[in-house]
Amino acid sequence: MTTPSGTLPVDDGAADTVREIAQQPGLWREVDRIVAASRESLDVFLRPLTARGDLRVVLTGAGTSAFAGQVLQPALARRLGRRVDAVPTTDIVADPRGCLAEDLPTLLVSFARSGDSPESVAATVLADQVLSEVHHLVITCNAQGKLAREHADRPGSHVLLMPAAANDRGFAMTSSFTCMTLAALLALGGDAYHGVAGRLARAVESITEDGGLDRGVSALVDRAPERIVFLGSGPLKGLAEESALKVLELTGGTLMAVAESSLGFRHGPKAVLNDRSVAVVYVSNDPYTRQYDQDIVAELRGDLAPGSVVTVAAGSGAEAEGSADAWPLPGLGDVEDVALALPAVVYAQVIALRAALARGMRPDNPFPSGEVNRVVQGVILHSLQN
Repeated sequence: MTTPSGTLPVDDGAADTVREIAQQPGLWREVDRIVAASRESLDVFLRPLTARGDLRVVLTGAGTSAFAGQVLQPALARRLGRRVDAVPTTDIVADPRGCLAEDLPTLLVSFARSGDSPESVAATVLADQVLSEVHHLVITCNAQGKLAREHADRPGSHVLLMPAAANDRGFAMTSSFTCMTLAALLALGGDAYHGVAGRLARAVESITEDGGLDRGVSALVDRAPERIVFLGSGPLKGLAEESALKVLELTGGTLMAVAESSLGFRHGPKAVLNDRSVAVVYVSNDPYTRQYDQDIVAELRGDLAPGSVVTVAAGSGAEAEGSADAWPLPGLGDVEDVALALPAVVYAQVIALRAALARGMRPDNPFPSGEVNRVVQGVILHSLQN
């Protein structure tokens, strides 16, 4: 597979990030095999829980791992017919009694690249402390991480390990994010997503090999924007949040990036726009929702300079045809938005990578003095008194 960085230099400042973006289609196929091989044990663990009408599912993680939960929440709520909430570990640790106020039987789904961030284990401990009944599904990329080790042999816990290569060595989460999101979708979503991993992989391979990904991203980054806006609706709002975080992380905060829903953007956040702004709108595959995405695209194209607003879309219509300002996701016009988010985020990852290099940053380590770390440091965990 051609790397999605195109002609970017793969040196010691970007080599890990470039490789980890490029490896995603292959890893998605591997995740599909891992979940299929784990199906029997997953069903033994999950079916008695999801059969319960009073079950609450909490999707949790920090940073990018929290955005995995935001992408998944709407689809899993529909598929399971149960209450599903996306609650960051950082919120649970800071306010466990507020986040877990209802003492319901709970399945806590924890996403963690390393499993060594302070809040990762703390959130599971606090859930055990606050709730009468809690079960843990741990989805992590690091078999040696503290979270995986703590839950490996625990009754009431199930650890689902991602391919070792998904434990990204680069600063920002790329393949770890998409692998964990896909694994949760396959594990909890059931037969509805059979075969989707291969289709998502082929879509990314298609836009990479024909050069479309690199051409579109290059044209946007060459505009030298000082502000970038990501917009999406439903599961694609979580994708917009992750996209903005990638740009902030890899550019070391030198490129302002914000995220909102297509409808929410007008309610104040639109104030961020200036004559050096660009916008990326993720267009929903749902015909009803897509109308709102198309409305904000038309509005922004009236506000900003030509070429400053791009769409990422798989459905029919002009926004999916493929041009300098319409970036396609081929062959995916009938998939749910939760799945569409995975190939779509590759565009954002490459935007972040290219923008970082254009600013002289080293994406593998954009904070060499350690102000921000790959695995969060400096968190003091305080005891919760009964």
